[in-house]
Amino acid sequence: MRYNDRMHHRTIRLAPLAFALTLPLLAVPASAFDLNSLLPSVSGANAQASSDVIADYRRRLKEYLEARDAFEQEAAAYWTDIAEKRRGRNAKRRAHVEITLDDYVLTQPPVYTGPKRPVNPAPETEPEPPRERKHIPIVADLLKAAADYFQWTPQRPANEIEFKRAYARFASETGLTREQAVRVYSFETGGDGRHDSQSGLIHSSHAISTAIGYNQLLTTNTVELLAEQGPEFMKILAQRAASLSGPARQAMEHKLAVLKKMVALARSVPDDWSEHQKIADTPQGWALHAMVLDIDVGPMLQTHKLMTSVVFARERGFTRPLTAAELEMMNLTGDGTGLDMVTMPQVMREQVPTSNFFQRGGYERNPVAIHHNTVAKLLAVTDARMDANCKQAGAKELGAAF
Repeated sequence: MRYNDRMHHRTIRLAPLAFALTLPLLAVPASAFDLNSLLPSVSGANAQASSDVIADYRRRLKEYLEARDAFEQEAAAYWTDIAEKRRGRNAKRRAHVEITLDDYVLTQPPVYTGPKRPVNPAPETEPEPPRERKHIPIVADLLKAAADYFQWTPQRPANEIEFKRAYARFASETGLTREQAVRVYSFETGGDGRHDSQSGLIHSSHAISTAIGYNQLLTTNTVELLAEQGPEFMKILAQRAASLSGPARQAMEHKLAVLKKMVALARSVPDDWSEHQKIADTPQGWALHAMVLDIDVGPMLQTHKLMTSVVFARERGFTRPLTAAELEMMNLTGDGTGLDMVTMPQVMREQVPTSNFFQRGGYERNPVAIHHNTVAKLLAVTDARMDANCKQAGAKELGAAF
């Protein structure tokens, strides 16, 4: 539901703020347009459509295409400038050179204000077939895949409070603060999400991504976390198994054996987001994602989704604790992009457009980033959403679990 400055890091997903950071939409250059090829043929048109109507349609279509082409050229230049400025900032950051306002595009993206595309008065002879939607696996698919490929079923909590307590305990031990955990949870799930809540299924009946849980992990997030943090997870499970006896120990040892196989699969490819995504898009990857539902491993995955951002900032000299809104920016946009916003002084936050941290496709499908169009406004609306959602019962329960 994930553009990233950290070469292999996360992609964004659709959250309550409707972030969708995706690959850029490619602008079509003027030279690619053949206006005549886009005009309808009179032959075969509805007999009732007069020649005057057809002529008017062709005139308005030509005006639209010319206006749209001019806009595309302007937009392409703007987003090229955005990309060049981003590369320049990354180079400066690597060289430990101070980043200034000149390193950002300070104007807002161009907006198309020309005529709308006119409706073709001649009926289409062969309507386009509907696009086939990519199947988005839901919890039932994950459970089936885990059983099919690993002969294993995640250990689900007896109730949601049990999972919240396990999450709070592990988050506290790892270094995540109560405020960070609760406010990010409230933002990601609306303040009332379950450990198995999936994006789109929290308040409706249609899954819109594979994002699941308190911090809404995508399948690719799970694969990446297992590859990077898997050895630590295995060590923790081994310690827990050693403290148990009887059937409980046998169950934990079986879970550990399954986890080892899953980690081996996740680490069978280079530590790169695109390579992890290839695994994530397979039934075997769905089986790995089932670990997010487990009472032992799920809290580890959810916690480390945020702690990797905390550590990333700390390793780059950001010494003060991240606010929950700042952590959410890193969680949503990727560590490198998020840190770019987080390290910016307030006076710059108020001037720098949010478009500097998006690629064109993600920005144009993101009404929140467009409306709250500076870094300061985006962080402010994130905080406001957290404030409101923290009043929900689920957020209060998670807070009490700490």
